[in-house]
Amino acid sequence: MAHSVAEIAAAIGAEAVGDTSISITGAAEPAQAGPADLALALKPEFAAGLSAGAAQAAMLWPGAEWESLGLKAAIFAPRGRLAMAGLTRMLDPGQGYGAGVHASAVIDPSARLGADVSVAPQAVIGAGATIGARSVIGPGVYVGAGAEIGEDATLHAHVRIGARARIGARFIAQPGATIGFDGTSFVTEEASNVEQARSTLGEVAESRAQEWIRIHSLGGVVIGDDVELGDNTCVDAGTIRPTQVGNGTKIDNLCMVGHNVVIGDHCFFASMVGIAGSTRIGNHVVLGGQVGVSDNITIGDNVVAGGGTGIISKVPAGRVVMGYPAVKMETHLEMYKALRRLPRLMEQVAALQKAVSKADGSE
Repeated sequence: MAHSVAEIAAAIGAEAVGDTSISITGAAEPAQAGPADLALALKPEFAAGLSAGAAQAAMLWPGAEWESLGLKAAIFAPRGRLAMAGLTRMLDPGQGYGAGVHASAVIDPSARLGADVSVAPQAVIGAGATIGARSVIGPGVYVGAGAEIGEDATLHAHVRIGARARIGARFIAQPGATIGFDGTSFVTEEASNVEQARSTLGEVAESRAQEWIRIHSLGGVVIGDDVELGDNTCVDAGTIRPTQVGNGTKIDNLCMVGHNVVIGDHCFFASMVGIAGSTRIGNHVVLGGQVGVSDNITIGDNVVAGGGTGIISKVPAGRVVMGYPAVKMETHLEMYKALRRLPRLMEQVAALQKAVSKADGSE
């Protein structure tokens, strides 16, 4: 769908100048932009690419001399990435799943679908499941018995929702996301090596070989409104009480949320975050890529953890942490600097040892 420069600027609350009637059908980086693309040159260093492309209009940083860049129109975006959010929303054509219920979909007669729900090929909706109005159920999606999904949800291809999961409005799950199935919860007849190691902090008595016995997950999952889950991310069902994800939380691809975990509102987790069971995470927490969180701990509101951090103990509200084990960011940076100085320090120590040995005649 085409939009004029003026329409785009109005929709995202930005200023447009020049020939604002120019029709835009897509967005592109400056060097790859064609005549119908809006080139994205949100910083001065990106402007050089405009001469290599064929864009007539561009989204620029405030105060840019747009005419000297050879453009016929420009949109000024004080906060570039925020403007991109509105622009990409306007230009997104969607996945093309189509309207209505496909003939190959399997929907239990007791399931309830709201108005204008679309169900793509090979989707399965179980007994007693409820799907809110205007939701989109993609190809190969499975929605378990008694699950509840709010209005305006989008479940992309091969998403799997377990029985009795409760999910709020405007939920988005990218392909392969799995919500509400059994967590990894097992026990042995006698205290296992793991239990002994935890209670003694490392000392393990000899014990006989034992089988692992599953503890079934009865608690389900409760997810709030406006939550998004990335590709192949998993949220396990709780054991007795539900695993919970708060309103507005965004979780990237390949993440793992263990059983009984409670996550607050408006958190943001990057790819490959793993959260072990029964941990509680506050509101507005940001976890960078590959952050690992141990079980049965708490993380306060507004905590930020840098990529690769290993969190094995409680983190108070408002703290920025890095490293393994997690420490304050400034402490981690000092430790890192010291680590880089170690080779030189060892050379100095070796030289001093040699000098002392010569002085006392031991060499």
